[in-house]
Amino acid sequence: MSDDTIRLVTIGRIIRRRWRLLTILAVVGALVGYGTSVLFPPRYTTSASVLLSGAWEERELLTQQEIATSSVVVDRAAATLHWPGVSGSQLRDQVSATAADGNIIKISGTADTPKHAQQLSDEVAQQFVTFAARVVDGNTDPEAAERLEALRQMVVQTNRRITTLADAADPGQTVESVQSRTELEKLRTSLQEAINKLDQADPAANKANMVVMGSAARPTGEAPPTRMQLIVGGALLFFLLAVIGHLTAARMSRRLRTEPEIAAALGSTLLGSVDVPGERSAHRPEGRGPRARIRRLLGADIRWDLPTPQTSGDEAGRQIRYRRVCTRLRDQLPAPRRLLVVVPDGDEIARRAAEQLVAEAESDPMLRVVGVSVSQPLVPDRDNESGALVVLSAGNWTAVELTGIAEACADAKHEVVGIVLAGPVRARATQPAGRPRDAATPVLAVGDDVKGMSG
Repeated sequence: MSDDTIRLVTIGRIIRRRWRLLTILAVVGALVGYGTSVLFPPRYTTSASVLLSGAWEERELLTQQEIATSSVVVDRAAATLHWPGVSGSQLRDQVSATAADGNIIKISGTADTPKHAQQLSDEVAQQFVTFAARVVDGNTDPEAAERLEALRQMVVQTNRRITTLADAADPGQTVESVQSRTELEKLRTSLQEAINKLDQADPAANKANMVVMGSAARPTGEAPPTRMQLIVGGALLFFLLAVIGHLTAARMSRRLRTEPEIAAALGSTLLGSVDVPGERSAHRPEGRGPRARIRRLLGADIRWDLPTPQTSGDEAGRQIRYRRVCTRLRDQLPAPRRLLVVVPDGDEIARRAAEQLVAEAESDPMLRVVGVSVSQPLVPDRDNESGALVVLSAGNWTAVELTGIAEACADAKHEVVGIVLAGPVRARATQPAGRPRDAATPVLAVGDDVKGMSG
């Protein structure tokens, strides 16, 4: 697993084999999300829009956006609202402004109730318009304003004079009178257009014209994150963390999976691999006590990182593998010998493979199965046996644990003559009838307690 690419099939295997644990963790995450929603009361958000007439550059809109959320505007809104225990500094974190298309400043307010959110947005928008108008009025040049007003008065007087001249012209239908009245009307139009252009060119007149586009809508739902979002987010977060934790643990695992690594750790040669029809109970380590029961309840006692066993052939094909291992073992021994079959405790697949090897070997060589603890390995001293055959399954033991078994064999004066890897397979539903065989009953021993021989 440490060198494999994480694929969807790996994620599926985690979900399939650890669904109980993942479900419980997701429920815990949902409860944490619910608790978070209780600690943080619901919030409501709404917006009021302010229209800025005239031509505005992007930089100027950003400036107005900052003014809308400035301390002056928010403090004035807080003073007007006069909410108990709420100051301007607290409201400043609840107010935001954005510049939208069309010279519109959207002022958003967040509060604990829909009514307060609406009041906050409306009041800040109104205070922004009032403050912006005062800023523009304060920046206006008094002399320029007076000159512009005097010019307007002169234009008004000129229009009146034009009207008087037009009335005094010959009311007849002569060509000269018609031309005179036409010229006077053109002059009146030109003067009016000039005044309009002056008004448009006046930045103070344009940019002071800000309008609040109606009252903010009262919100009908909570602002994100809502309680449901927190519950779903907590469940999803805990679920993802659990999956990532499984993948990280598998990446950091030091269990040996390849044949060369296992052979190097035990310091011997690999004689072959055998198949063991897998059963669900074969993957469950035996254990008692509260912790073991909890692990079985959560499904955490089953290894998820082991690949799904492949479908095996018939019983005759599996027996051929065992016979070949026994043949290689006989060829490697100089003479018929008695051997210990060392099986790590808790490796149920290896134990069943060792039993089958004892049955296949019969009396050549004589085999005795011994269970060895990987935490404190202890192999029986050399008696009638003069060697050890290690049977184990891949992906369950680290190099340190296998080295400890090899050292325990050396301390007991047993040479490790070979290694056999046992792998679980799925047996076919229907198998062809094979040749009947009288299998000898294997003799099992654990530690130094049993010294019986199989033969």
